[in-house]
Amino acid sequence: MTRLAQTAGLTDVQQEILSTVRDFVDKEIIPVATQLEHRDEYPTEIVEGLKELGLFGLMIPEEYGGLGESLLTYALCVEEIARGWMSVSGIINTHFIVAYMLKQHGTQEQKDTFLPRMALGEVRGAFSMSEPALGSDVSAITSKGVRDGEEYVLNGQKMWLTNGGTSSLVAVLCRSDEGHPEGTAPHKSMTTFLVEKEPGFGKVRPGLTIPGKIDKMGYKGVDTTELIMDGLRIPANRVLGGTTGRGFYQMMDGVEVGRVNVAARGCGVAQRAFELGVSYAQQRQTFGKPIAQHQAIQFKLAEMATKVEAAHAMMVNAARKKDSGERNDLEAGMAKYLASEYCKEVVEDAFRIHGGYGFSKEYEIERLYREAPMLLIGEGTAEIQKMIIGRRLLEEYRFQG
Repeated sequence: MTRLAQTAGLTDVQQEILSTVRDFVDKEIIPVATQLEHRDEYPTEIVEGLKELGLFGLMIPEEYGGLGESLLTYALCVEEIARGWMSVSGIINTHFIVAYMLKQHGTQEQKDTFLPRMALGEVRGAFSMSEPALGSDVSAITSKGVRDGEEYVLNGQKMWLTNGGTSSLVAVLCRSDEGHPEGTAPHKSMTTFLVEKEPGFGKVRPGLTIPGKIDKMGYKGVDTTELIMDGLRIPANRVLGGTTGRGFYQMMDGVEVGRVNVAARGCGVAQRAFELGVSYAQQRQTFGKPIAQHQAIQFKLAEMATKVEAAHAMMVNAARKKDSGERNDLEAGMAKYLASEYCKEVVEDAFRIHGGYGFSKEYEIERLYREAPMLLIGEGTAEIQKMIIGRRLLEEYRFQG
């Protein structure tokens, strides 16, 4: 293990899990990540390896075949995986959010049906809130689910589904006016529907189309797609929790832990960028000595390492807060905001240390430079995090005059 980003107070089991994951990352992910990323190729062999390690069921309770581990353990594993290749951590993240939502909000039948297969990685999850005309403004969702006997008919277009093609279960947030009269606040008339489908692209079931992958600047390998519902019929027992109107709260609960995950990804990418920068600085020579011996480079390394440590500490705090059962939206927002911003800065400094070679696709830092920006917008932009943080601070420090 490296000197940076250590976590105090871990159990022997947690340390063993992290050691196993780190070893897997070093041997199975880092050597092939850049090659696969340049080809925009889905990492099938890596995913199969993660299934064998049990990571798809890391936080699923033991009674459903999972490992029953904490959010902290999961976040630390994500940090390690993102250090190898951030796209792989994205494959696990959306699956984890859907499993978490099922565990927290699903009916017993829904848990029994999906969680055991999700723990094995046989069913893989994706979740969908965004639409082409909206991102952070969830209240503006136009996709709709209408009751028709013992079914719901879903219509609408969703956007930015990670695992949209490879998933077989998608949690989709739609409007559902049933039982919610006109004038009801938008967030109280939304429902999460559990949509089962075949993996792949095109028409994956009657009424449901997954167009091809969206071509992205970075975050390649993992499939990011749209989802088009046109008369999609699903049974009424596939309303998450069995009751309409709770979808917004269910999704926000999932996104809250997702923000801890994004913070962990930022920590992992930043740590890898620091490793690349400090290694290159000791090999590259200018003016008769390694550039690491130049004060300007030492200052950069000092700032980079400090940011890695600070982001890691905030991420760990947010995860532990959630594990304790306490509200953690403030801590998760802070961790996500700081980790993503620091990740961008650490990656850019490592890029600068590499000089002209950082611009070459032969060097790993080029890939990280294209991946880091996704963290600035995933699970809510920096501006959204600041809104959450500001509102929570005003609740905590309410003026008593």
